[in-house]
Amino acid sequence: MILGLIPARLKSTRLPEKPLEQLDGIPLIIHVYKRAKLSLSCDEIIVCTDSEKILKEVNHYGGKAIMTSEKHKNGTERISEVAKNFKARLVLDIQGDEPLLNPNDIDLVVNYHLDNDHFDIIVPSHPTIEKIDNPNIVKIVSNEKGEVVYFSRSLIPNNFKKKQIIFNRHLSIVSFKPKILQDFSKLDISSLEKIEDIELLRALENKMKIGTFSIKGDSFSVDTQDDLTRAKEIIKNDPIRKLY
Repeated sequence: MILGLIPARLKSTRLPEKPLEQLDGIPLIIHVYKRAKLSLSCDEIIVCTDSEKILKEVNHYGGKAIMTSEKHKNGTERISEVAKNFKARLVLDIQGDEPLLNPNDIDLVVNYHLDNDHFDIIVPSHPTIEKIDNPNIVKIVSNEKGEVVYFSRSLIPNNFKKKQIIFNRHLSIVSFKPKILQDFSKLDISSLEKIEDIELLRALENKMKIGTFSIKGDSFSVDTQDDLTRAKEIIKNDPIRKLY
């Protein structure tokens, strides 16, 4: 079984109650759910939330949602609570703030992890030569074997020699081996995680093997009002929107 879990909460500091923001007539979280359901590889898609409002909206649109504890510090811990009740081969953390998610990207992540099961965790990346120095965008540095070396909100690697280099943007679909997800959720917040506010640094600091590969996608997280405005314009002509 391949289990797709979408963590969602209302208490976002940058854009409060963003899962319920309307986008082309339906809440943002419903776009994520409906698109994830279009994936060919996930056997189950569930929204994991501590909000009765989100639960009600997902149920209203015919989706599946499960209430979780309010004590979780992040989305990874939230999905681990739900995942432990399922027997899955892989558990996917599908971020609930990407309304332009491409379901094919989910399938690519699943297939890559199944083919590269020496990795505990897989997180895809999007290569670009543009400077993505927005701190809301997490950057990935990896080696030639596809092993993730570091995550940062800073622009890395530093272009010290002023040559054209490729930056890699973290994409918001993460595949976990089930045991690794449970192990991760029991770990204390790590020192680098505290500094960067990036959950997966906890995994790196505890020597979990994280792999990455490139996906040519243009989805993005809605973190600010400007992001929401941009998403509202793009979705008007989005071909996947016509499928649900």
